Amino acid sequence: MSSQSQEQYQFIESILQQNLGEIGSIQDFQFFYGGNFNLAVRVKLKQGEYFIKWNQGDHEGLFPAEAKNLALIASTSTVPVPQVLGVGQLDEKEYLMMECIPTAEKKDNYWSDFGQKLAQLHHSSSKKGHGLDYDNFIGAAKQVNQWNQNGVNFFIQNRIKAQVDTALYHRRIDGDTNDAFEILYEKIPSIIPNETSALLHGDLWSGNAMVNQHGLVSLVDPSCYYGLREAEIAFTTMFGGFEKEFYEAYNESFPITKGFHERIPLYNLYPLMVHVNLFGEGYLPAVRKILDSYVG
Repeated sequence: MSSQSQEQYQFIESILQQNLGEIGSIQDFQFFYGGNFNLAVRVKLKQGEYFIKWNQGDHEGLFPAEAKNLALIASTSTVPVPQVLGVGQLDEKEYLMMECIPTAEKKDNYWSDFGQKLAQLHHSSSKKGHGLDYDNFIGAAKQVNQWNQNGVNFFIQNRIKAQVDTALYHRRIDGDTNDAFEILYEKIPSIIPNETSALLHGDLWSGNAMVNQHGLVSLVDPSCYYGLREAEIAFTTMFGGFEKEFYEAYNESFPITKGFHERIPLYNLYPLMVHVNLFGEGYLPAVRKILDSYVG
């Protein structure tokens, strides 16, 4: 075993001991690379399997926020999420330890069950309106969750504009693109329905939907907030989308306002601008195309 491997092994062992006490010997472990900054490992012990992820000292507060997000979803008793077993700091690295989700064959009703469960999650609302009591992250990007009673204003200010301002500051977009967004902000209230807030997973794509031991969905890596539920459904279409049974079951359980398909590109300006800020200008043509369709 190399000195780096030995170091990582001891790091993992220390986290397990901190949260479980006496662990015996590690039977197996498998490394994963999550996103562009996290490391993760699945560890098998005699008493069970665990999933641990950590970062290299950047993005302080990311895992405590994620742990709170998972607890928030769990409190609704709607969509299953892994149980958090520990969150903390070791060797100047933040870590998050969870139960490992056992997997099974996907059931025939996986997608329709998923749609119904997400609709139930979205029935959870907040009297404070749209936002969350703390900021969190979407990927490695800071997500601003300042409360706003008006959902459309929240979406403009804390979602699109927050990312556009970041992109402008780092010169990832030019002044003309920023001007186009400024015109769009004026138009959005007449396009998007201003609904009651819904508890959102916040980063809902296929990579964050796991098949659990029952052959049904468990969700991971949430970026929760109370917001417009249409933004969540639009997000699911970003990377190929889900099966039609998912959308049919969701709409049957919690009908979406007519004209939603025309609004999808508008909602997806938020994750697209997150990608511009995290991964660079390759996502700008898609952003410009949407802007041109609304602003001209």
